[in-house]
Amino acid sequence: MSIAKIAASSTLVPLGLNPDKTVEVPPVSRPEQAGVYINGPTPGDPGPAVVLGHVNGAGRPGVFARLAELRPGDEVDVTRLDGRTATFRVYRTDTVNKDDFPTSAVYSDTPGAELRLITCGGDLDRAANSYLSNVLVYAALTTLR
Repeated sequence: MSIAKIAASSTLVPLGLNPDKTVEVPPVSRPEQAGVYINGPTPGDPGPAVVLGHVNGAGRPGVFARLAELRPGDEVDVTRLDGRTATFRVYRTDTVNKDDFPTSAVYSDTPGAELRLITCGGDLDRAANSYLSNVLVYAALTTLR
């Protein structure tokens, strides 16, 4: 995965579900690593492919440290296992309180191939060492080559 606008790139590790049915995240000890949710579509296939990454971790910036800077028209490239590259164009960026996470908007079927990029953001609850919000980027497939 590569996002030129924010100088972000990473391979994608597979992510499943935790025992409590929440989506796994890449190890916080490796904040530069992004992952793709394996129970959803592959990037470039119909539906919303979901990629998660950290804003920071282990005292270092994460792969999605600048995710909130993405704006409509920015592009994201994802190299698939079959060697083809899926290019997506951002159409929306939101920051939402974790208690109001839009599960349906993120995971529900879409008529075409889409991409969701997710990281933490907003204010940091220092006592819990956790961000209170999520940054969500929505993008639609433009090319698969």
